[in-house]
Amino acid sequence: MEVVGRLLALLVVLLVGAGLRTTGILDTRRTELLNALAYYVALPALIFVSTYDRSIGELLSPALLGGLLFVLFATAGAAWIVHRNRDSKARRSVAIIQSYHSNLGYLGLPLVAATFDPAVTAIASVVLGVMSLTQVPLTVVILSMLNGTDASIARELRGLARNPVLLALIAGLAVGSLGISIPSSAAAGLNVVGSIALPVALLCVGASLQVDLPSIDVGATATVVALKICLMPVIAWTVFSALAVDSATFTACVVMLGTPTAVSTFVFANELGGDRQFASLNVFVTTLVSIATLFVLITLVS
Repeated sequence: MEVVGRLLALLVVLLVGAGLRTTGILDTRRTELLNALAYYVALPALIFVSTYDRSIGELLSPALLGGLLFVLFATAGAAWIVHRNRDSKARRSVAIIQSYHSNLGYLGLPLVAATFDPAVTAIASVVLGVMSLTQVPLTVVILSMLNGTDASIARELRGLARNPVLLALIAGLAVGSLGISIPSSAAAGLNVVGSIALPVALLCVGASLQVDLPSIDVGATATVVALKICLMPVIAWTVFSALAVDSATFTACVVMLGTPTAVSTFVFANELGGDRQFASLNVFVTTLVSIATLFVLITLVS
């Protein structure tokens, strides 16, 4: 019942964010401020306090790295095959990337932190780092290749290098690996700041959810949903079971990879020739349906 209550609360906050945007309370400027609070303050604080007391050797293993890359590229490959015959390249490219590009930062990590113990959250932080460094360049390459648009991979990588979430992960792992002590008062303060990551991030996601009813392609969207929040966690479950990783790693990977399509895919689609209305719809639908699928995943791994 606790999991049900937590996920229902998650849904309520998402809907509140959407409602505040619809009524104009969360206008563009206020949404940007909330995004800045989540992206530059709350999420980095959450990641740092989750990793600063653990060495990189405890958290990052060959099995974790190899397993994550296998799940990502296996899902992307399946998406490429499934969506290969869609007439519109703009829609095909979006369908492919949204079938694997996970909402790890604004939904996955805060949800894991609110649901599981610190050991799982620490692994989830590393999952966020590894996947961000791989799924973003992959998405840019696929959109650019299929839509014939110009994109600088180097620019995207430079952006990742300045990403405050990744910088917080590097800082936390460095402090833990070097055995540097952090004053308890500072750690407690960062913990308080990190605790607001989930509600603030959910409000931001809710405020970004939009759906254009005339543009709905039920079959295409249903396929994206099936690949992203059904097939991808199943592959993750199979791969990490075969790798016999510890329970914290297994739980973090399965739940993180079972998250819905990232809101950022709409931004990438809009910039790189994708079908922006289709992208917006898929973010909306995968996010809503994931409330049920995440309940199943969390129940199974708990």
